[in-house]
Amino acid sequence: MNDGNQSTHSGAGRQGRCLFTTLGPLGREMLGMILPHEHVFVDLRTPDQPGYGEADAAEVVAVMSPKIEEIKSRGVTALVECSTTGVGRRADLDLAVSRATDFPIVVPTGSYREPWIMPWIREADDGALEAWMFHELTERFEKAEFRAGWIKLSAGDDGISKLEERILRAAARAAVRTGAVIGSHTVRGRVAMEQMDIIEQEGGLPERFIWIHTQTEPDLGYHDAAVARGAFIEYDHVSRAPDEEVRTLIARALEAGHANNLLISHDLGWFDPAKPAGGKPRSYTHLSDVMLPLLRSSGVDELTVKTLTEENPFRAFSRPF
Repeated sequence: MNDGNQSTHSGAGRQGRCLFTTLGPLGREMLGMILPHEHVFVDLRTPDQPGYGEADAAEVVAVMSPKIEEIKSRGVTALVECSTTGVGRRADLDLAVSRATDFPIVVPTGSYREPWIMPWIREADDGALEAWMFHELTERFEKAEFRAGWIKLSAGDDGISKLEERILRAAARAAVRTGAVIGSHTVRGRVAMEQMDIIEQEGGLPERFIWIHTQTEPDLGYHDAAVARGAFIEYDHVSRAPDEEVRTLIARALEAGHANNLLISHDLGWFDPAKPAGGKPRSYTHLSDVMLPLLRSSGVDELTVKTLTEENPFRAFSRPF
């Protein structure tokens, strides 16, 4: 199995855990700050639209490389790509940007929600769905020779459809076999709880679940309940919401004892093939430049900052090597 370009970044201990990235498996000692929810390439049109997911690799590299260089200069050492099948995942384009910048990107297997689910996924049986995700996690992507680093899913805002549940159950089985984390775009707390129930029914653990977009649930009791079950909660609206609003939410989570289960990021980027020249991607720098200094000035100590920006993302996305 070829894990892609084994640049100077690549390396992991003989035992333990690592991130599976575009530049190969990376152990904790190779990494510092990790952005756990960003996008390099996204197409939010449904897969049946003309030109869906199509772009010139050189153009994507030209547009997105400066955004990567910005965070490299701030000490960020890896980025988690959250675009999955259904919203234009292109592992080959992630790899092209990664190689151009010598910067590791963690790319998911899995599927987005309805109506963005790819036709072949709709038609696959349960065994085929599990085998597909397992193959990408342990062997390679179809269009690029490196392994998926994690499983990205989504659920409908008002509940999980039958098809979304089938995909989740297959993902849970693949996750149990590989140790991969499952992250889900889920905007309601009760739906996140239901997803964790399903994962447990398939032999998985809530500890290997990331509730993406937790901030969209206004009932903070659900945030607490997710952490009580061991899940990661993710506030990924840095710079997309007022700074004081984001700071207050993070501070409340820390006061509630959630430091070891909290991920923070921007949910920004990205090259959009539906727009001329890929549109105008937004930078991934606000966390480093604004939010972390704001947290420090509010009394958050350096150990906690390291936990939030280095330790938690690695624990969440790493798996046995």
